[in-house]
Amino acid sequence: MTELEMAEEQMQQLRSKAKEHLLREEWEESILAYSHFINLCQDQISNTQHHLDPENLSKHHKSLCLGLSNRAEARSRLREFDEALKDCEQSLKIESTHFKTLLCKGKILLNLNRYSMALDCFKTALLDPQAVENAESLHGYLEKCKRLDFLSRTGGFDLSDWIVNKYRGKSPELAEYIGAVQIRKSVISGRGLFATKNIDAGTLVLVTKAIATERGILPSEDSGENAQLVMWKNFIDKVTSSIAKCPRTCYLINTLSIGEDEDVLEVPDISLFRPEAEEKSRDLDNKLDMASILNILDVNSLVEDAVSAKVLGKNSGYYGVGLWVLASFINHSCSPNARRLHVGDYVMVHVSRDVKAGEEITFAYHDVLLPLDKRREMSNSWGFQCNCKRCKFEEEMSEKQEIREIEIGLERGMDMSGAVYRLEECMRRCVVRGKQKGYLRASYWSAYSEAYGSQKSMKRWGQQIPAVDAVVDSLVEVVGSDERLLKVLIEGLNISSGLLDKERALKLGRGVYGKVVKKQALRTLLEIGFF
Repeated sequence: MTELEMAEEQMQQLRSKAKEHLLREEWEESILAYSHFINLCQDQISNTQHHLDPENLSKHHKSLCLGLSNRAEARSRLREFDEALKDCEQSLKIESTHFKTLLCKGKILLNLNRYSMALDCFKTALLDPQAVENAESLHGYLEKCKRLDFLSRTGGFDLSDWIVNKYRGKSPELAEYIGAVQIRKSVISGRGLFATKNIDAGTLVLVTKAIATERGILPSEDSGENAQLVMWKNFIDKVTSSIAKCPRTCYLINTLSIGEDEDVLEVPDISLFRPEAEEKSRDLDNKLDMASILNILDVNSLVEDAVSAKVLGKNSGYYGVGLWVLASFINHSCSPNARRLHVGDYVMVHVSRDVKAGEEITFAYHDVLLPLDKRREMSNSWGFQCNCKRCKFEEEMSEKQEIREIEIGLERGMDMSGAVYRLEECMRRCVVRGKQKGYLRASYWSAYSEAYGSQKSMKRWGQQIPAVDAVVDSLVEVVGSDERLLKVLIEGLNISSGLLDKERALKLGRGVYGKVVKKQALRTLLEIGFF
């Protein structure tokens, strides 16, 4: 047997072995075998291209093309998308219309949310005669790309049917979307997300998929802390794995703060976070050591079940933590204007009240319907001190004797409606107007909530304290829409007049859940039939 024949036989054995691993879904073994086969095939072409006849040379090129395509398939199954794409590109250099490679590349690009590029791959594949046998699945991919590309450009998401059907079936397919926002230097802290135009309450500003998430059911208090530590470790492992597999992921995570030197951090362009910006980050020298990763996760991770968030669907019963890179640029404020919905591994961020161009988009990291001292305790537990306009104003007001007396009275069990009356009188005498009224009302929300929710209190104090809708409107202006405000608005109006302004309630509902939830779905979520 000649040396050439021996090489041919070895290649055949390797190809059979690699294919067997692929069919068994033994992805790592398949990658190793195909890598060996590809190297041997390339050597064979390089060493013998002057001695082989054109027919045999073409045969070797076809074998190499298929080997690269199959290795790309195995790598994509392990979510090694960057390396898989490189294999696809090499394969398509050999045969630009190779059906299997085009199909594989399209699916990889779809996984990377690069919808228009995936669509081009599937369209080209459709021209191949083999497309007839795969017409149904190929047309399915084409329609999916078109749908997601439309959503990524318009933000026209609608979760209503899924919610009305009580989350039965698969959760809606979501796409990456960036609305009218940009990243800029923030007076709050480091960098922040800012509106580039006026935005109506309930409008989406971004939809993005997590780099990684970890969820679980937390047991009793005694063992809950240990369970959270295990979840945190698993979460870190998932993030580090994503970083190792994808240079773009490493690059994007590298843009996040580690909690130090916030003022000197570079302000990245918002376009870098669009999926089609993949190529821009490929050749960058991205390195992250474990200490940096841990610091980044400590500062930027989001808990799903938070005061400014709502978890929809099957994950609502779990404790969840995740890393959503662009959402991590959103700072805290005690006068927030944004909320988020968690759907699967996606986060959908919308404004919870009307926002003006140039205004920073902010979340409430903790409950902001609390007095200043309690908010400061919670801020300290997060590792920062809030110095927003609301906090500064309330610090000044806390020095006033009347405010101190109200606080002491509440601690000693003062009637809540009486406390509301005294606070309103205090604001009248101190000429507190506009948003500042809303700040103080938000701080004493528990008193307002109890007063408006009691028929007895409203009979006694109803003529002496402001109408519930006026108070709720002033609160929405300073803390955005909140489910608790909506509930009190409905109950308070029913108690005081038996009438409900449905349009006001609908707008408040949009601020809580966003415009992605229509009337009927809102009714399902709130479990009351007032719309």
